[in-house]
Amino acid sequence: MATIIYTSPIFGPVRSRRLGISLGINLMPGDGKVCTFDCIYCECGFNGDHRPTLPRPTREEVRRALEERLTSMAGNGEVPDVLTFAGNGEPTAHPQFADIIGDTLMLRDRLCPKARVSVLTNGTFIHRENVREALMRIDNNIVKLDTVDGEYIRLVDRPAGHYDVKEIISNMKLFNGKVIIQTMFMQGLEGVCPDNTGEEFVEPWLKAVKEIAPQMVMIYTIDRETPTKGLKKASHEVLDAICQRVRQMGINCSASY
Repeated sequence: MATIIYTSPIFGPVRSRRLGISLGINLMPGDGKVCTFDCIYCECGFNGDHRPTLPRPTREEVRRALEERLTSMAGNGEVPDVLTFAGNGEPTAHPQFADIIGDTLMLRDRLCPKARVSVLTNGTFIHRENVREALMRIDNNIVKLDTVDGEYIRLVDRPAGHYDVKEIISNMKLFNGKVIIQTMFMQGLEGVCPDNTGEEFVEPWLKAVKEIAPQMVMIYTIDRETPTKGLKKASHEVLDAICQRVRQMGINCSASY
């Protein structure tokens, strides 16, 4: 089983297909995975296979580690394109998430003012006002929406608790366009999950995208080995066709293969 467990609280920099040279910020323990989803395609593996023994980093630990790394990079003539909250689980689940965002923006402005701040979130905490307010402050508020089909979400994203995609869409609308939708398309695996590139999935998804009216949509497919074996990538042609349909609605869209 392929697994990438990221160090905490800072990892990288790594080259992101969608964001450029990214310095990662992991708000989950550095020795395991804690996520409100348990996606069958997650590069970090399944939640149950990588239970951490360490605690989450504190706000002060994140601030200190980020300041040290940015100072070191600047001294070596390195500048990240983006500071990305990602890693071994859902970043907005951290109880000090909003305060950590504030610290990160302060350090960014002082040490690498041209870098963007991004958060990759599955949206399970955007019903919380303080989380939404924090996400409104950053450059790239990137929220997952793989489909609007509840059964597909149950089979593929596998939420750990309550998850109503209609509520997620309603909460995404509260960003008033300051949100980027991120969607994983793949051609499925018989007996495991359906192909979400078919019209029965794409057309309702496009309708939701239009309702949310995001600043951008990022679609992508499998890039690394997945914990569930045999999952099939979506082809370039399929992704390009979906991307074009998003653009025809007047919404910027990128495809990563």
